[in-house]
Amino acid sequence: MKFTKMQGLGNDYVYVDTFANKVEDPSSLARKVSDRHFGIGSDGLVLIMPSDECDFRMRMFNPDGSEAEMCGNAIRCVSKYVYDKKFTDKTEITVETLAGVKVIRMLLGTDGKVAKATVDMGAPILDADKVPVTAATGKVIAQKAAFDGREFEITCVSMGNPHCVIFMPSGSVDNMDIASIGPRIETDPMFPRKTNVEFVEVVNEKELRMRVWERGTGETLACGTGACATLVAAVLNGKSGRKSDIHLRGGILTIEWDENTGHVFMTGPAVTVFEGELL
Repeated sequence: MKFTKMQGLGNDYVYVDTFANKVEDPSSLARKVSDRHFGIGSDGLVLIMPSDECDFRMRMFNPDGSEAEMCGNAIRCVSKYVYDKKFTDKTEITVETLAGVKVIRMLLGTDGKVAKATVDMGAPILDADKVPVTAATGKVIAQKAAFDGREFEITCVSMGNPHCVIFMPSGSVDNMDIASIGPRIETDPMFPRKTNVEFVEVVNEKELRMRVWERGTGETLACGTGACATLVAAVLNGKSGRKSDIHLRGGILTIEWDENTGHVFMTGPAVTVFEGELL
């Protein structure tokens, strides 16, 4: 099986196109390739597939074998894969995901290959029943919740997958023990489908700093849907304008919550790391 290792801000996945490769058990394969000691090493597996309704279809699997609805960093890399490998000559494509259809506009570098991409992530979902979160009815914005005796104010947003955004005091995010509190919040019963967790501090109205604990994966260097959820939560809490640079451990994503369409747009890089063959 041939594969390509790609990353967006250090959020790295193993990409396999099912046009040329048959994948019978993607959950098992995800666990195998994600292992950083005995496998290829990645934040998961992404399958690039044909679609009946879009240009392409994306399925993605976490290192624990669970299937995720969407990943903003991964879908940018999908667009680079299909354009650079000449699966398409269009610089704007549609991709089918479990979180709905996403539109990606590719930005080419001087070498004629995709360097960055802007993804229309659609409108955020704020209704508690649809996030889902059982803590309340309606919207969960700056609501107090306790985990292991620590109280936080949480704002819950779905970008096709669930997110719990927590704003922290300035200077505290880099030093917090995310490996301890992250999984506790991820698996709390108030989140029926578990949740991704973002810990955020405000730099100014156009800049936010974020660390993320990803559901089924652990801490990653970046999370595209998490950055989108963070910007939405910042606007809802009056902490940011509608367009901000989100500083993650792997780099910067530019996120805009468009007032006219209600959609969230994410712009960031897509990079091919290496290619290989799994024997």
